[in-house]
Amino acid sequence: MAIENRYEFLFLFDCENGNPNGDPDAGNAPRIDPEDMHGLVSDVALKRRVRNYVQIARGNQMPNAIFVEHASNLNRPIVRAHEETGGLPEKGASKSKVRAAREWMCQNFFDVRTFGAVMSTGPNAGQVRGPVQFAFARSLDPVLPLDISITRMAVAEDVKGAKSSADFQKWEDDQPEDKLRTMGRKNLIPYGLYAAKGFISANLAQETGFGDDDLSLFWEALANMYDHDRSASKGFMSCRGLYVFKHVGTDNANPEQLQRQAKLGCAPAHRLLDYTVGADDKAQAIVEIHKLESPPRSFGHYEVKTFPERLPTGVELWAWNDNKLMEIPS
Repeated sequence: MAIENRYEFLFLFDCENGNPNGDPDAGNAPRIDPEDMHGLVSDVALKRRVRNYVQIARGNQMPNAIFVEHASNLNRPIVRAHEETGGLPEKGASKSKVRAAREWMCQNFFDVRTFGAVMSTGPNAGQVRGPVQFAFARSLDPVLPLDISITRMAVAEDVKGAKSSADFQKWEDDQPEDKLRTMGRKNLIPYGLYAAKGFISANLAQETGFGDDDLSLFWEALANMYDHDRSASKGFMSCRGLYVFKHVGTDNANPEQLQRQAKLGCAPAHRLLDYTVGADDKAQAIVEIHKLESPPRSFGHYEVKTFPERLPTGVELWAWNDNKLMEIPS
């Protein structure tokens, strides 16, 4: 069964001496807001890492297979969806055939159920608007992108006329040692703590079949995905906090009305997700993040506090702890 509650969540992660999200239009330098120099991480980058975690955690097997795989052709699984539902994968498929293929994709691919997908890129399996969405993550403080030179102790020269390993060896032996090394570059930030805001719609979950098991796997992926995404460019990235706001409703005397409230929500998203940075608490934020050292160079230079007593009526606060979500009582 699809989930029956609306959720918002605040996801905190940091990057130490690495590049959390390179910008291809800027030589793969860390993404920043040029107006205030705060770091940015795209929603697409976050979804990619959720997909990667689910792929390795569930073996890329249906019903938790991944549709948007690395280096794949999206039309292949779309054609299979038509084959599995008895239709022909032609571009002009009938509405009923498209609907059947769309339902098959939702049933078998975790990322289609979760994030949605455009599946009309050739053979038509329709479009799915996913219940789970991210906004761009943003660093709490300005970051300083560094472009650092490094020495590469080898070269990758295309030697003209070389046809065998012996030819390359002869060329190497004839070169001065200094000609057999070159310079490279690394882009990084010394440190940045990022906050990503996310949203889960119970109403859209009804359309894709996004259920409680999918939700549990999604929380697990957020909390653990950076431990399985290590690379030389990423530095040290970690999940530093996952705070989940669950809408449960207020009208306990009327079960039908309570269910509607849980699906539609009991407070606007900004009321739950706005956090305080600094010492001045005017917003009465439910999750407060304060900087203790400047410039911050570790997560220990911040302090995160929760105030469940500030929750609007009909909303619960949950936090990831000991590898599971636990409710923070008000």
